[in-house]
Amino acid sequence: MNRYPLWKYILLIVTLVVATLYTLPNLFGESPAVQVSSGRVTVKVTESMVAQATQIATAAGVTPIDAYFEAGSVKLRFKDTDSQIKAKDAIQSALGSDYVIALNLVSDTPAWLSKLNAKPMVLGLDLRGGVHFLLEVDMKAAVDKALEKTSGDIRRELKAKKVRYGKITKERDRVEVQLRDAETLAAATKALRDTLANLKVESISADGNYKLVVTYPETALLQLKNDAVKQNITTLHNRVNELGVAEPVIQQQGEGRIVVQLPGVQDTAKAKDILGRTATLEVRLVEDDQAKLSEALNGNVPVGYELMTERHSSGKSVPILVRKEVELTGENINDAQAGFDDHNAPAVHLGLDSTGATIFKDLTRENVNKRIAMILIEKGKGEVVTAPVVRGEIGGGRVQISGSMGVAEANDTALLLRAGSLAAPMEIVEERTIGPSLGKENISKGFNSTLYGFAAIAIFMMIYYRVFGVVSTIALGANLLFLIALLSLLGVTLTLPGIAAIALTLGMAIDSNVLINERVREELREGQSPHMAITNGYKHAFDTILDSNITTLIAGLALLIFGSGAVRGFAWVHCLGIMTSMFSAVFVSRALINLIYGRRRNLTTLAV
Repeated sequence: MNRYPLWKYILLIVTLVVATLYTLPNLFGESPAVQVSSGRVTVKVTESMVAQATQIATAAGVTPIDAYFEAGSVKLRFKDTDSQIKAKDAIQSALGSDYVIALNLVSDTPAWLSKLNAKPMVLGLDLRGGVHFLLEVDMKAAVDKALEKTSGDIRRELKAKKVRYGKITKERDRVEVQLRDAETLAAATKALRDTLANLKVESISADGNYKLVVTYPETALLQLKNDAVKQNITTLHNRVNELGVAEPVIQQQGEGRIVVQLPGVQDTAKAKDILGRTATLEVRLVEDDQAKLSEALNGNVPVGYELMTERHSSGKSVPILVRKEVELTGENINDAQAGFDDHNAPAVHLGLDSTGATIFKDLTRENVNKRIAMILIEKGKGEVVTAPVVRGEIGGGRVQISGSMGVAEANDTALLLRAGSLAAPMEIVEERTIGPSLGKENISKGFNSTLYGFAAIAIFMMIYYRVFGVVSTIALGANLLFLIALLSLLGVTLTLPGIAAIALTLGMAIDSNVLINERVREELREGQSPHMAITNGYKHAFDTILDSNITTLIAGLALLIFGSGAVRGFAWVHCLGIMTSMFSAVFVSRALINLIYGRRRNLTTLAV
């Protein structure tokens, strides 16, 4: 009567084996590591760097336990933090500022488990240690930057429409354009209202003074500030990827603040350096006069020029003299994709906005048979990626950068240009560093609280419900196994509130077993046979368990959808725990009860 078919037991065994495999990585812990990644897009980290970094660390007296190349960076694992710091200093000194040398933590999971994509749970800042920053975006600078761009747009539009204008000035939150008479005022007003449709264009004429005032309406100003924060968040995401942070938290807080949490990163200075990193493109004219170039090489750079380096296909860098005046910037790039040029060499294809397309068209038309330099500016350093000769006017807003770059470098360059630089500068208003020892202490306390809670529940259940209590305890252990496996498999970040949710899940899961056990007792008191008491007990308790878990799940989903930060971490574990508790409380415990009592035909009593 109370027997499961064979396929159900096979399914249960497979489920338990899979859950065990994906839970195992959490038992191996982490080791301190040094990560070597590229500090500039023009400098690449390859597999050959593994041997070089290992040699540098060994020469400094610290031999890494393991060293490998992964996802564009080299990681060296060490036995303790002292060796880690010593190796980091040695590698940084040897490789220089073109590389990012960061302190990190890497998992000690065996290779055979990693091949199964079995990874340990992602631990939050409070459990793993790391750095926390609260950044405030300079909204005034964002508005000033937008007004500067608007001034340039006005200047180009009036020039294109052949409207004579006087001084263009930026006053606080507006741009003013001086005009000579009513006729030019009317022409300028018409031209700018068509071009600057989202802005307020107001004409003023009084006492012979004619001027246009361009301001941002409240809605446009709010949109501008929101876009500045979003662009900074996008840029920061690309920057922190270089630190190899498994699960960075970068999110908006309030109107103009951004929270950045980097679990596992202990090097605050390096994290600051990465967060402040910017990259953009500048287009400038090249000076091909060899006399001026020779003068610059001798230390006498002509006024208005800058000496840079240009990479050739041979890999060598040669000096090149470019003008300081910037003709076009990355502000006008609305798309950047890696691809190939006409000779099947890696290239970056840029899409310019209407303003950029007009500027580039005029620039190429006026400089035929001259060279223009595409300069990538990163961390305050400029390098000429390519400096082609202009063969004719280039219109349509499509520009191609090609030169001595590989496929990976073309992809990286496109990524940097798509993200652009920070829309506005940011200031660190709060900074916290949580050491790995504190994280371990939090894990230990969380683990002990869960363990003691589990032990107390198990002792109570086994004393009060006897055999059924033992089965309930085993089902509770299976529930914990399923939950940890799911958290590891899905990559959900576990924080201290998440550990609290695990403890809550244990209580809810055992509550389901209590309902089942009490229902079985009730069926026995009503005179049902032991086999019928088991069948009806599970059947009648299931509806109550389902209703209570669904209502709790709805509350958990509300926290997940509308919550943020630690609340979402709690909600994730809570929702997953509800689903695993229903499976273990009903399916696992019933399978065990069927194994114990199912084959006994002359069953007279139940130990419940």
